[in-house]
Amino acid sequence: MSLALWIFIYLINALIWKWIISWGGADAVQRWWGFLFTGWLGAYELNTEQIRAFALLCWLFFSVWFVMGIFMPEVRLFKIAGF
Repeated sequence: MSLALWIFIYLINALIWKWIISWGGADAVQRWWGFLFTGWLGAYELNTEQIRAFALLCWLFFSVWFVMGIFMPEVRLFKIAGF
């Protein structure tokens, strides 16, 4: 995968996490979570603060992975035909 595509994928991913954390996305995700998973295998409904904390941890993980991918191309696990 090219470096430009790697950066583009990270930017899209970062915008999604930013939306969840800061721009009211946690409320929307909470409704989706409740609709899809409440009552399914005993899953419980998360509140918005828990969703924001999860999003922050995921964003941190993906940011570290992104930086590793810049310097070590073999870390870029996505395989897209033609790129």
